[in-house]
Amino acid sequence: MIGSDVTLQQVSKWFGEAQVLKDVAIHIRKGEFFSLLGPSGCGKTTLLRIIAGFEEPTHGSVLIDGVDVSPFPPNKRRVNTIFQNYALFSHLTVFENVAFPLRIKKQGKKEIQEKVEELLDLTQMRGHERKKPGQLSGGQKQRVAIARALANEPSVLLLDEPLSALDAKLRQHMLIELDALHDKVGITFIYVTHDQQEALSVSDRIAVLNEGRVCQVGTPFEIYESPADLFTATFIGETNMFSGTVIDVRGDLVTVDIKNLGPLLVTMELSDLEGKRKIQKNTRVTATIRPEKINITRHVPDTLPPDTNLFPCRVEEVIYNGFQSKFFVQVENHFLLKAFKQHLNYNVMGSDIRWNDPAYIFWNADDGYIVEVNS
Repeated sequence: MIGSDVTLQQVSKWFGEAQVLKDVAIHIRKGEFFSLLGPSGCGKTTLLRIIAGFEEPTHGSVLIDGVDVSPFPPNKRRVNTIFQNYALFSHLTVFENVAFPLRIKKQGKKEIQEKVEELLDLTQMRGHERKKPGQLSGGQKQRVAIARALANEPSVLLLDEPLSALDAKLRQHMLIELDALHDKVGITFIYVTHDQQEALSVSDRIAVLNEGRVCQVGTPFEIYESPADLFTATFIGETNMFSGTVIDVRGDLVTVDIKNLGPLLVTMELSDLEGKRKIQKNTRVTATIRPEKINITRHVPDTLPPDTNLFPCRVEEVIYNGFQSKFFVQVENHFLLKAFKQHLNYNVMGSDIRWNDPAYIFWNADDGYIVEVNS
């Protein structure tokens, strides 16, 4: 099977007076595992349905391999969809469910037998051919739905929150299987999810959506490590936010005066340096730092790298999570921050930093980013 490019050109969608998509422009590369990520109601499923042909855009167009398919019905797009409820035929066996689209095409009996067996091997469902959907687990139903979708040899497979009905452990297992299956078949996967960890785990690239707009498109690393705006920074993982006034700009380093905290060193993104966002003295900005980038210690280290932010603090709360501890610390005048400490080595006594202990937190300016310019 061969994947296709998918291009969304200024796609907007209105339902009555409600606009659910606002000038969405995304280019999805051939063979990518691409995720549409965002909270409920952000428009991601509507966008998927427009790609599939189940909805028409109010404005804009959908191109597959450079051809505008907006006028085409779903069965003329070489696109197949996996729905949340799998949409299997309950009265048909596993074999018959997978064979159904092949029978619609009036393919020969031998060809159907060989193709179904190949797809059941691919999805690890051989041995279940005579079972009906009611006899299958959630993960097995998922595999049958994928096998049936692949029977049409689509160039694009659309997956609408396909793991939402599964429990957490099975979801993780199926994610690994989906990723491996994508590598085997080589077609373009477009995956809709509200789960940040799912998207970060399997995607080549991610589009973050909020209120019908695309906030950022990038690799999981880019989305997590250098969010383009305030929404992306807060929606993806946990973070600490700082709002204040710029008091100094030195190259790509910015000093921000934070109320109840004091001067804070952060980094400007390349787009800021290129002048797309003017950051000068007296500009109001919001910056972010991920909790795992913050070091917490009982004593100030003998040496610290240049451009390090260092603050004394007091531990307000410690939450033990097995692989890490989460520290909620009070800095200066009631400024509360989160710091995560990984448990790299076994310690019979647990963490050496406990509730109400005085401590220090520090991090490098390169790990903090400006995510919003307010004026």
